[in-house]
Amino acid sequence: MNLTLNLISFIGIFGLCLVAWLGSENRRIIPWKTIFAGIGLQLAIGLLLFQVPGTRQFIVLLNDILNPLIDASEAGARFIFGSGFVPDPASDPGPGPAARWIARTITSPYAPVPGDRLGPDNLNLGYIFAFRALPQVVFFSAIVALLYRMNAIQPIVRVFAKLFRQVMNLSGAESLSGAVNIFVGIESAIAVKPFLLDMTRSELCAILTCCFGSIASTILGLYASLLRPTFPGIVGHLMSASILTIPACFAIAKIIVPETEVPKTLDGVPKEEEDPKIRKPSYMDSLIMGSWDGVKMAVGIAAVLIAILGLVALLNSFFAFLATWPAIGPVFAVVTLDNIFGALFFPLTFLTGVSLDLSELWQCSVLIGRRVLQTEIPSFIALNQLSARDALSDRALLIVSYVLCGFAHVGSLGIFVGGLTSLVPQRRKDISSVAWKALWAATLATLMTGCIAGVFYFGDSAAILGR
Repeated sequence: MNLTLNLISFIGIFGLCLVAWLGSENRRIIPWKTIFAGIGLQLAIGLLLFQVPGTRQFIVLLNDILNPLIDASEAGARFIFGSGFVPDPASDPGPGPAARWIARTITSPYAPVPGDRLGPDNLNLGYIFAFRALPQVVFFSAIVALLYRMNAIQPIVRVFAKLFRQVMNLSGAESLSGAVNIFVGIESAIAVKPFLLDMTRSELCAILTCCFGSIASTILGLYASLLRPTFPGIVGHLMSASILTIPACFAIAKIIVPETEVPKTLDGVPKEEEDPKIRKPSYMDSLIMGSWDGVKMAVGIAAVLIAILGLVALLNSFFAFLATWPAIGPVFAVVTLDNIFGALFFPLTFLTGVSLDLSELWQCSVLIGRRVLQTEIPSFIALNQLSARDALSDRALLIVSYVLCGFAHVGSLGIFVGGLTSLVPQRRKDISSVAWKALWAATLATLMTGCIAGVFYFGDSAAILGR
C-alpha cells in the first residue's frame, strides 16, 4: 500500500506541473531547466531530510532548538493572562475550571472533564488560540527581528539565494527574495526593493508566489502550537517545509508566467544595501520593534479570522435555509463551502498520495480546500482534532501538514499585494495582474511539497513525527 501511495506522490509532482501548464500565460514557453532543477532540488532535500540517517537528525535538531523557544514564548503570556489560561508545563495546571478546560483541549478536545462548566467545545480552541497561540506570534516576531539585527540570518539567506540562482537558472533578485522568504513574509520584498521597478512580470509573479507559498518564521510558533499535541516533531518539519516550498514556488510560477524578457540581475545575487544615513537600531530597539510588528500581525490574523469565518458562517446559513425548501432541499442539505472546496480540491489532493481510502481522502481534501477562504489556521486546528481521534493516518497527518504550511489563501492577497505595491507603486498594474496567478501557483506549490513528503514516507511514523 505504501509503495503505491509513494508512486502516486511521485507522479503527482509532474501532474501538478501539468495542471500549472494548462493555466500558463504562454504554453509555448516551457522552462524545462527551472522545472527539473526545482523538482530535483526538492527530491534531494527530501531524501536528505527523510531517509539519510545523518541529515535526518536535522529535523530532530531543529525541533530540539525551536521547542524551547515556543515554550519560552508562553512565559510572557503566562505573566499577562495568568496560569489559569496559560498553564506552566512544569507544574500541574491546577483545579481551576479554565486550567482543566485548556488541559483537556491540549490532550483531547472531545474528552469530558468533571466540573467543566465554561462552555461549548468550540470555545476551547478560542481560548487556546487567543491566550497561547497569538502571543507566540509576538514573541517570534521579536526574536526574528533581533536575529536580523545581529546578522545571524543573512549568511544563511545568501547561501540559499546562490543555490536557487545557480541550480534553477533564476535571476539574482528573485533568488534573494525567495531565500529571505524562508524566514520572513512580505519583508522579503524589501531586500530587493532597488530592483523592483525594473523587474519582469515573471519575476514579480515569482516573488509573490514565494510570499504566498511559504510561511514566515514569525508565525512558526503559532502553527506549531496547534499541532504539537499530536505531532510532537512538527516544529522541525515546518522549517523543512519552508525550505522545500521555495523551489516548488519558483518552478510552478515560471510555468504559469514564463520568462519572456531578460532580467537585469540574471548574472548574480545582489547585495542587501544599507543606507549609511540611517542609523541602525540597537538590539533592544530591534526586539521592541519586532514585538510591535508581531502585535500588528497577531491582531491582523485575529481580525481576518473574525471577518472571514463570519462570512463563511453566513453563507453556510444561506445554504441551510435553501435546504429547507422541498424542491431543492436534498441538494443543499450537503452544500457547504467546505464541501464545495473539498470537491474542487479532491483530484489535487489525490495527486499528493495522501490515501487510497475515499473517506480519509475526502477529509484531507476538505482541510486543504477550506484554506482558500478561511486561511490555514482553522485547517490546522481541525487536523489536530482529527489526529487526536485517530481519524487520520500518520501519512495523511504528515502530508496535509506540509500542504497547509503556507499563506496560499485569499486573505493574504491584500497583505502581500498591498505590501509590494507600497514599495513600488509604479508597478501596481503589473503586480495586480499577476496576483491571482501567483496565488494559484503557490497553492500548487504547497501541494507539490506535500507530494515530496509523500514520496519519502515509508511508514516510520515514530521517527518522522517525533513520537
